[in-house]
Amino acid sequence: MAARGRSETIIVTTVTAGGARREPDAVVVEEPMTIQLDGVVVATTMRTPGHDYELAAGFCFGDGLLAGFPVTGVRYCANGSAADSHWNVVTVDTGGRAPTPRPRVGNTTSSCGLCGNDAIEDLCTRLTALPVTPLVAFDVLGRVPSTVLADQRLFDATGAVHAAAVFTAAGEVLILREDVGRHNAVDKVVGRLLLDGKLPATGLGLFVSGRASFEMVQKAWAAGFSTLLSVSAPTALAVHTARRANMALAGFVSADRLNLYAPERLQP
Repeated sequence: MAARGRSETIIVTTVTAGGARREPDAVVVEEPMTIQLDGVVVATTMRTPGHDYELAAGFCFGDGLLAGFPVTGVRYCANGSAADSHWNVVTVDTGGRAPTPRPRVGNTTSSCGLCGNDAIEDLCTRLTALPVTPLVAFDVLGRVPSTVLADQRLFDATGAVHAAAVFTAAGEVLILREDVGRHNAVDKVVGRLLLDGKLPATGLGLFVSGRASFEMVQKAWAAGFSTLLSVSAPTALAVHTARRANMALAGFVSADRLNLYAPERLQP
């Protein structure tokens, strides 16, 4: 399985003012993946294959299913051959120490976050405000989107995936993940940090290529990121949640401007 995710080459008809021609085109692969915690199914999400262990671990962490217990292992298909399940079932193990999970109602699509889960307040109340850290310099924030884009190989090939990336206060990109689902990309990044024992992500920033929704802020908050950076807009709930979390939230970020939604105002 390709580490960066997968694409499939198909023949398409390209139509221009000069006529039509048949040529190969790369399209991103999208497949369902069932996530289990200690053998209990918690969700099925549509994702781009690749970094599946990170996605499963990050999903369980972000939803609070681990309840603070460490992950002791991650594997494909706890009850049979991974090949028989087409590598589309992943189990996160805590040795049975995590509480028995309550499955989400319905499937989780590649575009949704809290599908079937309306307990937004419960998700927030289990988290405490983050320590206040210095804001990342304006010019550093402005460089992050172009730095990430330059290394988005799957997007470059298909134009059909989102990206999430971890960056430092100096603008260095430490981890980059791509997926057809923006929430999946974030879960893969968080899962990598979790499996490496590098959470909470205090002092680090999280870049997302889509809008800064409540779910993006909640996942960043759970992981301990000090900054959330988006090239698009936040929602009102995302802004209120970021302020509640003591998280810096910037949107519409480009090389020469950005909107800072949290904190509410800059200190002198």
